[in-house]
Amino acid sequence: MEDIPTAPDFKVLRETALAHLARFATTEHGLRQMLERRLRRWATRAVRAGLPEEEAEATIASLRPAVDDVVSAMTELGAVDDAGFARSRALNLTRTGRSRRAVAAHLATKGVDQNVTQDALNESLGERSDDSAHEAELAAALVLARKRRVGPFCRSDRPQEDPMRIMGIFARNGFSRDVVQTALEMDLEEAEDRIIAFRSRP
Repeated sequence: MEDIPTAPDFKVLRETALAHLARFATTEHGLRQMLERRLRRWATRAVRAGLPEEEAEATIASLRPAVDDVVSAMTELGAVDDAGFARSRALNLTRTGRSRRAVAAHLATKGVDQNVTQDALNESLGERSDDSAHEAELAAALVLARKRRVGPFCRSDRPQEDPMRIMGIFARNGFSRDVVQTALEMDLEEAEDRIIAFRSRP
């Protein structure tokens, strides 16, 4: 019979959080989920070693305040910053060809509050009605066009893809029709210049 492992306390959970944050950027929600998984792994081992399942569940429930305390402590330290995470992720995802809508959806899956997401998008990419926001969206569409080798990046030795299929690719990635048409009709040199200009933004 195995020894029943000791349940992680605040100190252990804090060390787990610090080790995770040293390797990964995350949100409050993401950190909480990671610590919950740590508790679940402990419970699985403890039950396997002979601890009654209901006792393991009761222990997990009693440790949830410690998880909240660790998340709060990491936030106060500045190790977890949802707004900073959202700004950085918004810019990085746009630079890899994600639309504003796709970035917002991604941040939602990470548990970032909708208002924090909106502020991050406005700060990183510009207000939705601004020229800078339109430029960011167009640059992201051009990055996707380059990845898919369509529009200005279409190879001359290959047949053109079905226009409806191409529009579908961009639509599924959250781009509006007018942005897609502008991107697809652009000449290669201007397309490359716009991508370089956007990627060199601070």
